[in-house]
Amino acid sequence: MAKIQPRTLSGFMELLPARQIQFDRMAAIIRESFSLYAYTPLDTPLIEASEILLAKGGGETEKQIYRFTKGDSDLSLRFDLTVPLAKYVALNYARLAFPFRRFQIGKVYRGERAQRGRFREFYQADIDVIGDGQLDISNDAEIPAIIYRTFTSLGLKRFQIRVNNRKILNGFYAMLGLTSKAGAIMRTVDKLEKIGEKSVRDLLTGPDIGLTNEQAAEILKFIDIKGCNADVLAALEGYRGRNPKFDEGLDELTAVAKNLAAFGVPETNFVLDLTIARGLDYYTGTVYETTMLDHPEIGSICSGGRYDNLAEYYTDKQLPGVGISIGLTRLFFVLEDQGYLNDRLNTAPADVLILPMTEDMGPAISLATQLRDNRVRTQIYGEQKKFKQKMNYADKLGVPYVVFLGDDEIKQDKVSLKDMRSGEQELIPTAQALDKIVAAMGANDAEAPILDKGE
Repeated sequence: MAKIQPRTLSGFMELLPARQIQFDRMAAIIRESFSLYAYTPLDTPLIEASEILLAKGGGETEKQIYRFTKGDSDLSLRFDLTVPLAKYVALNYARLAFPFRRFQIGKVYRGERAQRGRFREFYQADIDVIGDGQLDISNDAEIPAIIYRTFTSLGLKRFQIRVNNRKILNGFYAMLGLTSKAGAIMRTVDKLEKIGEKSVRDLLTGPDIGLTNEQAAEILKFIDIKGCNADVLAALEGYRGRNPKFDEGLDELTAVAKNLAAFGVPETNFVLDLTIARGLDYYTGTVYETTMLDHPEIGSICSGGRYDNLAEYYTDKQLPGVGISIGLTRLFFVLEDQGYLNDRLNTAPADVLILPMTEDMGPAISLATQLRDNRVRTQIYGEQKKFKQKMNYADKLGVPYVVFLGDDEIKQDKVSLKDMRSGEQELIPTAQALDKIVAAMGANDAEAPILDKGE
């Protein structure tokens, strides 16, 4: 029989065991960080009716979605976690408590061209808080605080959360009489870092948008307002009173900046940036992008913002919200590619490998049970192989400790404990070995999965 060549589809990521453990550790830390802010976990189906996912329809979404039929059913794989959230809230509105705070970590699917760091199947980690009719601006300030705690808990230090408000931009363009072109202008300005100021200016004054050179210059001057957050807000105050939408956005941005200090976010990790617009018209107020300071070429590793009506395609209820999304698969790939993953982290599936040296497996099983009762991950090696093969197995897994359990050890209620990292081996009482292992594994659990090389 001809053998089929095993392969993984382009755009789909499979990890070897050690890297999978690191990935899962990152996901667990993100889950814990989100939970600290009282967000509830949610898991929505991978497959939905196509009419649900494509309620808005059109554009790139419809081109990229994985769509298929099963019998008479027209089905699609979810392409993000926000649309399923909208359906969920509309469906369960009467049974939910508002504001509804949820997080979700799950796979999504997009049939776009696979390339380095861009996947067709990937994990997203999202948080959103949804209001019933209204949602206080304090929620917009809490989101950057969650981003800050999440990334610092992962081990990242040199990152920056960049915040703006779409109302400020819309109000500013209204001042210039450019309301009808505001969306196109913002989508163009959003490309500033990728294509540079000259290319942005050419697009603004080109036939598609058609601004005058003076209008383009005024826009580029406005978005170039920089400095510490207080300086940016002071400069924006100079535009106050010329447009009510601008004033509303400025009030909101000021409130966000003021509350961030109380949330514990240092200004080194948070900046007001008027170039941030988020290309989607979906966003209506505060917008966020998070970048790694030492690798700006990577782009945003976490983004999101405020929107007016989450579920407008499913219900007449007004459901404003604010949230962010971390492209977890892409972030992991980028961190691995840049050498940020912490190789000191214990990525073995077991903390202890017990090598029974007697035919009677009872003592080894009893010891393993005792270790597991103390939350020590333990494996008994049960294969009848040579001693060297057993030790090679322990080396290949990267197990921190190996326990040898023979007749002499059993009689003395002791174990021969070998630290595989230092090579040291000692014969010690079982209780003492247990204490030593538990302490060492506790220290390992404190290791962050990421080592930020920047200072």
